[in-house]
Order: sequence, then structure tokens, then C-alpha cells
Amino acid sequence: MKTSVLLAAGALLLLGAAGCGRSGSGATAAAPAEKRYPLTGEVVRVDAARRVLVVQHDEIKDFMPAMTMEFSVSAGDATAARPGQRIRAELIPGEKGGAWRLERIWPDNQADAAAVAAQAAALRQDTLIRGQSAYREVGEKLPDFALYDQEGRVVQSARFHGKQIMLNFIFSRCPVATMCPASTQKMMGTQKLARESGVKNIEFVSITLDPAYDTPAVLKEYAAVRGIDTSNFAFLTGPESAINDLLTQFGVIAEFDGGLLKHTLATLLIDENGRIIHRADGSAWVPADFVAKMRKE
Repeated sequence: MKTSVLLAAGALLLLGAAGCGRSGSGATAAAPAEKRYPLTGEVVRVDAARRVLVVQHDEIKDFMPAMTMEFSVSAGDATAARPGQRIRAELIPGEKGGAWRLERIWPDNQADAAAVAAQAAALRQDTLIRGQSAYREVGEKLPDFALYDQEGRVVQSARFHGKQIMLNFIFSRCPVATMCPASTQKMMGTQKLARESGVKNIEFVSITLDPAYDTPAVLKEYAAVRGIDTSNFAFLTGPESAINDLLTQFGVIAEFDGGLLKHTLATLLIDENGRIIHRADGSAWVPADFVAKMRKE
């Protein structure tokens, strides 16, 4: 029986027990949905201390003309934004004199967006062509992809050629200690141990399971809060279609059940030639095992 069939069967069992909420859960009634409007524009000024962006935005059809105004943003968005940067975001008008704010802020550079979209389309086609064999076994090569990192830069898989990659999937709002938080802690521990062991040609990559929420700035804040050294540790996000195809090809199952994201865990090591050489499912693995394989021991 193909390994992928066994993996999927085990993953489905895990889904019943392992879930991460989209946000804090509780028994309170859901608040009325906020009005949101798509906004595009250019950042004019950043006031990180006040968590404010001044944006010269384009016309928002049937709502407001083009103008320059202040918007409240998250700490992560204020840290990530740069004057002159084109962005797209969701505008939430303030009520009763409250601050107007922007959420889900993404870079809006047309060339970068075109490159990411083109690679997402190619990845979609590759997944469809592979069909029942979409899952990549140990020994197969990494699929080609293009996503955004925590700085809003486009990262293509070709960038890692000649380097080893340790890769997993997490998402920023996961509240279950034994799931994404544990996986991130082990990646950090492996990064530290690899450095102490003299492994130099290694890159660490965490791809979000929740691209609708995990913008580059959200992932940047996620890394900053945990004190993660991002010199060789990238947190990636991008089009939902691309994320879903990567999940399929890496044999990770993730699905939302209401506000609960049920998912499996997988951590992979990929060699300098882009070939998957080791895989650990679940969270029982130890950093020393991965570092030994990096060192070819």
C-alpha cells in the first residue's frame, strides 16, 4: 500500500482529536459582522509608536473618493509597513467617532503579485496532473512554489537550491500547546542546535495553514513575539489555492470546522538538491534527529 494512503488514514484519525481554533473560543453570542471595504493605496507615513499608517488610498467605489488619511493598524502591520509601499487591505470604518482601521494588509506590488499568481497556477496544474499521486514521498523532489515571507518579499522555492530546508506548517492563532506552538518551539530548538553543531547550509521554513488571516505582518509579529532568529527562518503565506496544493503535496490535512481548524502535523527535511530525505509526522520528534540527518550522520 502506498505510504500516502497510510498517512491519510492516520491523519484522518488525528483530525478528530487535534484542532486549533481560529481565535479565542467562548460561549458568548457572535458579534454583528463589521462592515469591511477593500482598499488599495500607497503608504505615505508610518507612526509605529501610535500604530498608525497614513495612506493615500484609491477610490473605494460606492463608499468614498480617493484621499489621504490616517488608519489604525496592528503593531505588526505598523512595524512591517514602509513609506512608498503599495498595499491592499480591508478597511473597517470607525463607529461614533472611533478610529478607522485597516486589517489583512498585503503588499500590492503588481510584479510580485503576478509572479506569485503565476506560480500558484502552475502548482495547481501540477497537483491536478499528479492526481492520486500528488502526495510526495520521501525521495521525491520539493514542488515549485512562490509565496510571501514575513517581510512581504516574494520567496520562490528556487531560492533554496543548494541548501537544506527544514519545513513545517503552522498558523499564528493556534491555541493548542501540543500542536503549532510545540512545533514552532522544536523548530527553534533545531535551529539553535544546528548552529551549535556547525550546520551552515540550512534554511527553516514554516508555511501558514491559515493564509486568510496570516498576512506577512501577522507572521512577522508571530516571529518577533517569540524571539525567533529570522536570518535563516522564513514564515511564508500567500494565495489559499497555493497553500492548499502544498498541503496536498506534502500530505498535511487541514480543514476548518466552524471556528476550529483541525489539522495534522508534518516536519520535513529536504536536501541541497531539493529532494525530501526525512519526514516526521506528529510532534514526537526531537531536534537532534533532524540535526544528525543534516550532518549526514
